[in-house]
Amino acid sequence: MLTQIQLRHILADTESHHAERTTSTVNMDKFCQAICAFSNDVSGSGKNGYLIIGAYDNGKLLGLKVDDRLLLQIANIRTDGNILPQPVMTVEKFSFDDGDVLVAEVQPSEFPPVRYRGRVWVRVGPRKSIATEAEVKILTESRLSNVHTFDAMPCIGTTINDLDVKLIKKEFLPKAVAEDILAEDKRSIEEQIASLGFYDLRYDCPTNGAIVLFGTNPERFCPVPIFSMSVSKGMIGPEISSTSINLAGIFV
Repeated sequence: MLTQIQLRHILADTESHHAERTTSTVNMDKFCQAICAFSNDVSGSGKNGYLIIGAYDNGKLLGLKVDDRLLLQIANIRTDGNILPQPVMTVEKFSFDDGDVLVAEVQPSEFPPVRYRGRVWVRVGPRKSIATEAEVKILTESRLSNVHTFDAMPCIGTTINDLDVKLIKKEFLPKAVAEDILAEDKRSIEEQIASLGFYDLRYDCPTNGAIVLFGTNPERFCPVPIFSMSVSKGMIGPEISSTSINLAGIFV
């Protein structure tokens, strides 16, 4: 989420393809169209979009008092089923001397085109509109280029705390990275494993592969494969007739 200083800069600037201001607190159609349009990064900028509620077009504040009802109303847009695929967004309240502002920060979707009630909305400069056929084609091609294997996709809803970081540092990193390079690496653990494909910095969460390999409770977040090994009579000794061993959990 952006900082209060960054929000001040956005308010002072003109409305653009990644920021929309509104004084309305009840126009849900307008809010959903904006969030859908920010999700469809037709320009390929990779920048997050900001729906700013409580500000005029010139950047001056309305003097709004943001309450829990409004926060919940905007947050529920993510899961109410009208925007599909679901947008990746966060909602936060900012308080200034001249009023509150509610900001919905929307990340470009990995799986465009995103539709609001069946229509694809996009940003064209400071305004939004229904996408043309050519724009839908661009978004569809972008979706195909973003397709990853299951293990490389971000495991949304997880954090670094869902990984066995001690195991990663002690067992995995020394085997995956040269000793001298690892000794000089002053980056955070998130950045270190991101360089190896096990953390998605954009979504600030581990990948599915990291959860399966290093997760403290992988079954909670993704279907962990259960490996079975059957031992028949005579394979190990005459005293073992038949047995089955299931393996699940951390596989490193």
